[in-house]
Amino acid sequence: MIEFQHVFKSYGRGRNILADVNFRIEPGEFIFVSGPSGAGKSTLLKLMGGLEPASRGAVTVNSHRIDRLSSRTLPYLRRTVGLILQDAHLLFDRHAFDNVLLPLAVQGLEPDRAITRARAALEKVGLRGKETMLPIELSGGEQQRLAIARAIVGRPAILIADEPTANLDHDSATHIMDVFRDFNQVGVTTLIASHDTALMARYAQRTLHIDGGRFSDLPGVRT
Repeated sequence: MIEFQHVFKSYGRGRNILADVNFRIEPGEFIFVSGPSGAGKSTLLKLMGGLEPASRGAVTVNSHRIDRLSSRTLPYLRRTVGLILQDAHLLFDRHAFDNVLLPLAVQGLEPDRAITRARAALEKVGLRGKETMLPIELSGGEQQRLAIARAIVGRPAILIADEPTANLDHDSATHIMDVFRDFNQVGVTTLIASHDTALMARYAQRTLHIDGGRFSDLPGVRT
């Protein structure tokens, strides 16, 4: 469950990027976040993932108020959230396989199981055979898929993606969206920020539209 109650977000003394945002997302929903560039979609996702604090209001994720978590406990909550940001933050000095393996190593998963899951995640996003390549040797779209593999390998309860198909061709974008839908169908709450109205029409159960820092909640199709 994710809930925003009277959430505001600003930087310094600038205008509010988010202004009195209120919504609730139930476990297992598939939701798109839409809106023009600069509307606050990325900021919203970062608040959900605990990467930034709200200026005012309450953000609750998996029954935890993020603003009340200590610096020690916040990383444990983040382990239940798979984040795919526009900047992939890949480790360019490590091979593709090691980038995907890292979250499992941090969690302390037994090595043989971690290796099996990392291979499966890479295959899921169509990067089988690219395991020993460095990120710099991959195309922009392949780097994006590598970031998605790293986000899903930990089997998170919540999957949050910021424009995950922006650098992909149509077939690759459809494949990745099907991957997200597969995870959603086994109970993973999925939120995707996107400009792609065709993807929203095909996959979204709800769409949260943001413009000028304020939200409207739109119904979507049930898949």
